[in-house]
Amino acid sequence: MNLAQLESEIFSLPIQDRALLAKRLLLSLEEITEPEFDSLWGVASAHHAAEFDVGRVQSISGEDVAKKVRMLLR
Repeated sequence: MNLAQLESEIFSLPIQDRALLAKRLLLSLEEITEPEFDSLWGVASAHHAAEFDVGRVQSISGEDVAKKVRMLLR
């Protein structure tokens, strides 16, 4: 299986499975433990939520993000 085939299969997975896979892939690149990763992810999520709440950032639909990613990967 080549990378293009793998990507096609991955993008056909439900979003929850893709998120879990992304987390596992990121963990494989880092030398931190899963609890450390979860803690850092929680801090980052809280920061981004606060930025959204005060209007410093705007939301983008998952569909729009997926379209942009597909365009970048071409």
